[in-house]
Amino acid sequence: MPNPTPTGPGRAQRDHVISASRLPAGQTITELLLGTVTAAALSIVLQFGVARLGIVEPSNGPEALAVFGTTVLLVLVFGAVVRGRWFPRARWLRLGGVWITLTTLSTLALALPLQGTRFYYGGSGGDNAFRMQYMTRMAENLVPADMNYANIPPYYPSGWFWLGGRFANLIGWEGWAAYKPYAVAWIAVAGVVAFTLWSLSLPRKLALLAALATILAGTRHGLLEPYAWPSAAWLAPIAVLTWRTLSARPRAPRGALLGIGVFTGFAAITYTLHFGFSVLLTVSMAVVIGTLRVRRGSSVGGTVRELFLRLLPIGITSGVIALVVWLPFLLAGGLFQRSAAQHYLPEGSAFLPLPMTDPKPFGLLCLSGLVWLVIRTTTSRIAQALLTVTAAVYVWFGLSTLALLAETTLLAFRLQVVLESALAVAGTLGLVELVRYLRRKLSMRHATQLTVFAVVIAVTGSLAVLQHEMSSGLSSEKKAAYNDYYPNGNNALAEAETGEPGAWLDELNSTINELTHDPPQHNILLTTNYDLLSYHPYWGFQQETPHYANPLAEYERRAAEIRRWSNAASSDELSRMLRNADFEAPEVFVVRHHSDGKEVHVPKILDDADRVNPPEGEYSVTLKADAFPRQPNVHNYPVVFDADLFRDPAFVTRRVGPYTVIARR
Repeated sequence: MPNPTPTGPGRAQRDHVISASRLPAGQTITELLLGTVTAAALSIVLQFGVARLGIVEPSNGPEALAVFGTTVLLVLVFGAVVRGRWFPRARWLRLGGVWITLTTLSTLALALPLQGTRFYYGGSGGDNAFRMQYMTRMAENLVPADMNYANIPPYYPSGWFWLGGRFANLIGWEGWAAYKPYAVAWIAVAGVVAFTLWSLSLPRKLALLAALATILAGTRHGLLEPYAWPSAAWLAPIAVLTWRTLSARPRAPRGALLGIGVFTGFAAITYTLHFGFSVLLTVSMAVVIGTLRVRRGSSVGGTVRELFLRLLPIGITSGVIALVVWLPFLLAGGLFQRSAAQHYLPEGSAFLPLPMTDPKPFGLLCLSGLVWLVIRTTTSRIAQALLTVTAAVYVWFGLSTLALLAETTLLAFRLQVVLESALAVAGTLGLVELVRYLRRKLSMRHATQLTVFAVVIAVTGSLAVLQHEMSSGLSSEKKAAYNDYYPNGNNALAEAETGEPGAWLDELNSTINELTHDPPQHNILLTTNYDLLSYHPYWGFQQETPHYANPLAEYERRAAEIRRWSNAASSDELSRMLRNADFEAPEVFVVRHHSDGKEVHVPKILDDADRVNPPEGEYSVTLKADAFPRQPNVHNYPVVFDADLFRDPAFVTRRVGPYTVIARR
């Protein structure tokens, strides 16, 4: 088994010169670049291979193949850790083997269950609608643009999605279709990069186990936000590097400071929440380290100056990177606009996450991690850093609760994956240390038996986590991926139920093209079928929900404008309102008309926004309003137009199933 003693210097080493990293800067950069390219390329190749299996769904065949493949790979990982001779002697061959193994493990576990659909987990509904809309927008725009609104800079970080747009262009796919392979590839890249980052603080074998623990944590909470998972997966090893760098005496390596700044900047352009948490964590570490130094006799002024000079390059580097994405929004005054993005309080934010109390294998791993952190916090810098991460997550939960007094939240539930990643890695280090200790106390024969037992438990526990997510944890998201509708009006099961809104997508799009004679990116839509905006680069007059709306777009004013249009007394008045609107008015309306044979249904609050059936002679558009702190955090309401308003030469109309498409001439 690997020797666990390098996980942190002993008590006597605290005031000696401490190296912040086990790898030279040049080697680190090379490994990060080559590992990323290898993981991305291999993952894409594997995914295209999996897509050719042609297993007819519904079937348990893909899951059976995924379990078989992951079992073999887990045996290889743990066998290689125990039997060092399994590793090739050449360094780059060893690294390549690790990259290939981690990539294959992540890719097969995710891609095989989705082999028969073009959608990622979650299908095209819920939050995926906005993610696919952003990918579609970035595939059409070389310059970052808002996912929905025309002529305003983006609010949600565009870094991950902009690169996704370039990926879609590279393979010649539409943005929505490229989302699945792009997301899976990033999950694979995250695991490989985590291995290199953990190698900065741990021996290679322990770094491999830490990367595997990180991957297991990601399968529980990180996969549904593939643009957030990389910064979550890398936060723990970067936190360890930050702790060691800020603690280094007498000087901190500049390369490490710049690397920490690059990570923080990466978080800023991909997932703002992790950026804010990273800033809080880094500053908190500096405060704790400074306090400990002062208590040991260092001067207050000298300590503050030294730590400030170490934080400065981190801040400058991350700030410069962040401005690449955020500068247009800031210059447009977005910082001073009201946003509903944080108006969300699910159960996961109301209650503290306690993964260590779960009696399942992953919970036991987290419990082992908590015990190891407490025991080793005085002797291991890695334990100190991970304990700080753990404490910071709970502090964030507390701050998020206090933020309710200001009628907002800090979306604390999104940090559960960070907590579980830190505890899982700590548990891995603790269990390795325990096995090492027991081996020293046992005879050779019993030590060998203990090693075999440890490998069996490790493989079984890891497989249990992966199997649970395949069979239960992601079952509803997988179902949506097969049942939701493609833009051609069919789903992955070749179904086309005319009662489903998605069944009309192809005809709606072709009708809009016929009536306007313009490509989608030249049209602004006011639509009650928001899936159109996910599949085609139409601009939306209104975002589906205020929580994904750009603050610069003034969601509530736009909603009031739509309601004002519905109260127009005549076609002429409506046309005049549209010409003189405060915002660029829609060229196309996609509304619902009365469906014969069905009861009129126009409630003020709906459970299903697509089930409105207005009275004969009226059209309806469904809008959403912020209902925070109620859960769900939005309520849906219809805006009803008199159909006579559009019986004028200024408009051309055409019925498409339950919808009416109206284009302005």
